[in-house]
Amino acid sequence: MKYIIVAITGVSLMTLAVNPSNSLNITTPDEAAIQTLVESVANLADRENFESLEKLYAEEVEVDYTSAFGGEVELKSPQALMTQWASSLPGFDRTRHEISNIETVVTGNEATATADVTANHYLNEMFWQIAGSYEYGLVKEDGQWTINQMTFLAESEQGSRDIINQAVEQANLNPSPYIQRQQTKQAVIDFLESLEDKDMDKFASVWAEDAVQDMPFSPDGFPKRVEGKANLIQHYAAWPETSGKANFTDELVFYPMQDSTMVFAEWRGNVEIIPTGRNYNQRYGGLFHVVDGKIELFREYYDPIVFQDAFGLDEEEEISSLGK
Repeated sequence: MKYIIVAITGVSLMTLAVNPSNSLNITTPDEAAIQTLVESVANLADRENFESLEKLYAEEVEVDYTSAFGGEVELKSPQALMTQWASSLPGFDRTRHEISNIETVVTGNEATATADVTANHYLNEMFWQIAGSYEYGLVKEDGQWTINQMTFLAESEQGSRDIINQAVEQANLNPSPYIQRQQTKQAVIDFLESLEDKDMDKFASVWAEDAVQDMPFSPDGFPKRVEGKANLIQHYAAWPETSGKANFTDELVFYPMQDSTMVFAEWRGNVEIIPTGRNYNQRYGGLFHVVDGKIELFREYYDPIVFQDAFGLDEEEEISSLGK
């Protein structure tokens, strides 16, 4: 027997006999953090909270599901992994990933963890369950643990895998907010890159037929609103001849909104203006509404004085089209 002394209510003391074989299994803070992380992967996936789930992974993660689905081990970004999961999991009526027996080994700023898992999937009257274990590799940076390697080892399953294809179809019909936010951001990126590359076919492809661009800070004589895809194409028609080297995406920052079809963006534009020989260095803010991958609304905010100077508009009496 080993004896320890403990305080009771901060006043009296008593001696307890403790059998070493029955001692408590005390985890370190790092072990506790890793166990919580592993549990969070399952919980957030079942709740379809892919934005939060994405933050649990390192900048690049090795993913191995070959024991269940064949194929090859893949290197993915967290966004690519979440896009894959968000393209199927929301198509189920319900999923539940039961995690148990988490074990961790921590070595400095690196760690491994294992956990048993039983994954249940429900859709209409269909059911599919697959059970096995996960092996995780983790790294610690700036005090935070993230997953950089994940291997699933399948052991058994029940039900029909046909449920997976049906879930994917359902998810495609009703994209999750995560997928919609990716589409929203990509439409904005495509728009700005089309201006950088002077690719007016790509530019035309980003707009909905009834698209609107609002420019509330436009200088006098310059349109403050352009309605319709055809008019927008005409509005930007002079861009390839007006602009030289252009950059709009190096400092692009997105601010997601509750409505996944809306996003606010900030970016810097740096453009050589050919007619004036001046450099156009502008700070932009933009509110975008994107539906089915097409921009329906672009409300643009910029400094009109910088715009006037770069394009020499103070020297013009009439301002009719954009090279902005």
